[in-house]
Amino acid sequence: MKNLARALQAYNDETIEKVQRGVTETAVLLDTEASSRVAVDTGMTKNSIQSDIGGLEATVSVGTYWAVFLEFGTGIYATGPGGSRAKKIPWTYKGDDGKWYTTYGMVAQPFWFPAIDVARRYFKNYFS
Repeated sequence: MKNLARALQAYNDETIEKVQRGVTETAVLLDTEASSRVAVDTGMTKNSIQSDIGGLEATVSVGTYWAVFLEFGTGIYATGPGGSRAKKIPWTYKGDDGKWYTTYGMVAQPFWFPAIDVARRYFKNYFS
């Protein structure tokens, strides 16, 4: 009976280690994929991609508020849920250089959902 209990405990420990490894590897892959796919201007969005990995849980997040605009586009090019919410197209804004610009929006440059697709495939393969 003691041998069976030890064997079951070893099996349990090994299973938990494998699950932790799968969660960690998937989170690292998602972080790496998102970081390599994101459009870079100043690098702020790329540098804001963070992973928090602990045990059987992991979180990968993007910390800039404008990441959603990169992912789904803006104005007439918006592809996200609900499309554009612009009240007026085209619109004019003053740039950091003090000049005025007119735009119809920005074409989507998806990085997050393509990275999630890669990580999801890896996760499913790892645990199948």
